[in-house]
Amino acid sequence: MRLLPYALSDVGRKRQHNEDSYLVAPQLCLFAVADGMGGHRAGEKASRMAVDRLRDALVPPKRNAGKDEVLAHLQKAMFITGAAIFDAAQSDPDLAGMGTTLTSVLVHAQRAYVAHVGDSRCYCYRDGKVTQLTTDHSWVAEQVKAGLLTEQEARESRFRHIITRSVGFEREVQVDGSVYPVQAGDCLILCSDGLSNYIEEDDFAEVMSRQLYSDAPRVLVDLANARGGDDNITMVVIHLANDAEASA
Repeated sequence: MRLLPYALSDVGRKRQHNEDSYLVAPQLCLFAVADGMGGHRAGEKASRMAVDRLRDALVPPKRNAGKDEVLAHLQKAMFITGAAIFDAAQSDPDLAGMGTTLTSVLVHAQRAYVAHVGDSRCYCYRDGKVTQLTTDHSWVAEQVKAGLLTEQEARESRFRHIITRSVGFEREVQVDGSVYPVQAGDCLILCSDGLSNYIEEDDFAEVMSRQLYSDAPRVLVDLANARGGDDNITMVVIHLANDAEASA
């Protein structure tokens, strides 16, 4: 099984700068999306630093490592990344208050290890269906969970951009981690909320079923822009290809 990644980041229709960043590191089987925040381009700095530091901090697990050990490797890299961003913000007044979401996936031994902070998402596309693997750390997600908002109300809320957890605002951050079995033919999808605020799971499934996977990021980013594009938009698709597909 080979990992075939396809990625795209777009500034959107309303923003002047792109504060999203993504990581595609197939040699490490590591992928990530970060959505930065902070004035004077501090958000751009935070997201770029997040994906770069994550790549450098990850100690690749051994081939025979168990599930808990592999997930611990990924979460430790996330902790190191958060501390580095916090320290950078503390040492430079221009970067004060910067932070970022960070959602990462590490593919190892037929499993996807997902670690995330914030509201950038990870999905899995399999057999024509899309399943969300992460839970947003956001105010509206908490309201939906409490039964105070519907999914549609959350999507339309003016508070939908408020996140309750981020990388860099504090030196130590709680990182949610989970493990999912994967198989050849699956696609893992990472995206910032600039995409997920406009694209439903049915939209993902429709596009992934009728487009080349390499074209899906452009098609879905264009669709998010057509529906408003009020934020930066980033998407990474990782196709877990079997040997025949990879050589085609």
